[in-house]
Amino acid sequence: MTLYRIAPYLQAAPLTLILAAFLVLPIATIVMVSFWDYDSIQIFPDFVFTNYEETITSPVTWRTYLNTLKYTVIVWAVTLLVGFWVAYYLAFHIRSATMQMVLFLVCTIPFLTSNIIRMISWIPFLGRNGLLNQSLMTMGLIDQPLEFLLFSDFAVVLAMVHLYTLFMVTPIFNTLMRIDRALIEAARDAGANAFQILTNVILPLAKPGIAIGSIFVVTLVMGDFITVRFMSGGQSASVGLMMANQIALLQYPAAAANAVILLVLVLLLVAAILRIVNIRKEL
Repeated sequence: MTLYRIAPYLQAAPLTLILAAFLVLPIATIVMVSFWDYDSIQIFPDFVFTNYEETITSPVTWRTYLNTLKYTVIVWAVTLLVGFWVAYYLAFHIRSATMQMVLFLVCTIPFLTSNIIRMISWIPFLGRNGLLNQSLMTMGLIDQPLEFLLFSDFAVVLAMVHLYTLFMVTPIFNTLMRIDRALIEAARDAGANAFQILTNVILPLAKPGIAIGSIFVVTLVMGDFITVRFMSGGQSASVGLMMANQIALLQYPAAAANAVILLVLVLLLVAAILRIVNIRKEL
């Protein structure tokens, strides 16, 4: 009888140990280091709030966080728009299940290469003497190269959308495939037009997929720093890039404080998404 009672705990023990070792312990270490002190050459194990005070009171840090939120909102909106319509087309306009899977796998082909390679591939395309500018000038649409295409916020957002759209497509596609087609037929028989079916039937039932995709995109963009570094040409910043620079300067406690603040901010954004859409209830 005793073994029967503790059996669930024994089953959960391996996963609990893994989460404790690879999730809880690293986060606890980062939180601990964020309260340490440091100078230009060494770190002092201590308990001070200096790192948080400097972070919260710095106008540069505030602008960096706002810039990161700007990227997050724009990339989330664009990936949601593109991802939903790609998923909608695959789910409702491709009748063959085999073709659906083939086209979905085609969307995943870019992920067989490195993120950095896919991101850097935009540079020769968007550059001042790149393929896009040369093509537009050859067609006579512009007289001189467009400067905003590369090393700008536009380039950063474009690269992020390219990198993260599939994270929005996949959960939305899975949710749309679960929708009972009889509901759509019933709405059509009741006189609903295509727009009414979309807004009153498909979108409400697609909310779990939209919420899951939004969580993926928001968390990825908030922590991204490689894309901002390369695609902005050093002209823009993000929280992740700021932490990378602090680590390069051996300012580990300051970087840890920013990591804790960023983690709290991301958790608040995820909580807001889950507040709007109860994923467990909807599924």
